Amino acid sequence: MTVIREMDISDYDAVISLWGQTEHMSLRDADSKHSIGLYLQRNPGLSFVASDSRSVIGAVLVGTDGRRGYLQHLAVSSEHRGQGIGRQLVAASVNALAAMGIAKTHLFVYRENVKAQRFYEQSGWFLRNDVRMYSFNSSTNDNV
Repeated sequence: MTVIREMDISDYDAVISLWGQTEHMSLRDADSKHSIGLYLQRNPGLSFVASDSRSVIGAVLVGTDGRRGYLQHLAVSSEHRGQGIGRQLVAASVNALAAMGIAKTHLFVYRENVKAQRFYEQSGWFLRNDVRMYSFNSSTNDNV
């Protein structure tokens, strides 16, 4: 039986391992245990894990700026895909955001990650062609 529950920093080792095994997942220094801990503190009740009786089999990291939600790092272990776990994780997060009054959520998908694009489109998400993402790095570390 799969259980969906709020992510806690004690899940970090299992979650980072899952993310590290997920194709097209970009992990950076900003995904350190310290940084994820701060992120979870700033965004309580928005990130979730899926677990079976033995281990974490799915995870999603979600935050908000107070106006919009941001879904990041959705992953389900390859052995457990196709069972609706990803949809359950997304629904838990979108519902938690909606309970806060946040109706619109954004996410980023690498162009080459066609499977993820198909998953989101089949789940009701839509591609935006009217905006471009720009980044600025104020540090000397290119891996943040």
